[in-house]
Amino acid sequence: MRFERRAIYVTGGGHGIGRATCLRLAKEGGAVAVSDIDEAAARQVADDIAANGGTAIATTCDVTRRDSVDASIAAAAAHFGRLDILVATAGGDWSEPVFDQISDELWEQKLDVNLTGTFRCIRAALPHLLAAGPGSNVVGIGSVNGNAAIGGYPYSAAKAGLEILIKNLALRYGPRGLRFNLVTPGTIRTRAWDGRERDLERFARLYPLGRVGEPADIAAAVAFLASADAAWITGITLPVEGGLLAGPVRPPDA
Repeated sequence: MRFERRAIYVTGGGHGIGRATCLRLAKEGGAVAVSDIDEAAARQVADDIAANGGTAIATTCDVTRRDSVDASIAAAAAHFGRLDILVATAGGDWSEPVFDQISDELWEQKLDVNLTGTFRCIRAALPHLLAAGPGSNVVGIGSVNGNAAIGGYPYSAAKAGLEILIKNLALRYGPRGLRFNLVTPGTIRTRAWDGRERDLERFARLYPLGRVGEPADIAAAVAFLASADAAWITGITLPVEGGLLAGPVRPPDA
């Protein structure tokens, strides 16, 4: 029960990594605001938590709109009477042309949802987190695309930007007891891969551990960084990627 008496706001909480994170933190005693642009999905996750004896509310939030972010986070903080932890999982990627044909609009859209959206959420949550005092923290979700040249130019640039944002915030607010950390997942089995099982099998062969990740793998890392077990950890990037960044997979020794 590492999150007993902790109020937690999770963006992108209706699906995938966000959903798994909400379930994990609620299971460990947290009161969770499940935030998602998909209102029905957020409500379903909150209902699932309540059905298992946990505490949760659903809130609709579009991270690309400041008014939506500000209103949603303020409502969650008012409902719980405090806000201790922000987990920013909302983001996404979609198909794009070759680099020299990427439009300004597409570039800006991908940075907006993957980088600026997290900035908006941190800005809105900051007064509540500071008021909560030492132990409050932010965990962002980046990507191995921000750690290495894997492809996806605007998405990768946005995720790389999260790393330096988190480091700067850790330095700025550490003296006030507020921690900031980032988790960078590898390939995770989410709805983006629905109907593409063969692609996942192909990607699994790139990973030293022989499989792609599951949302619960990322939720476990988030739970650690958000908990008091990580009380002396701030400003770090934690890759959770099955060994992908260690180097190319080699056949086992004969």
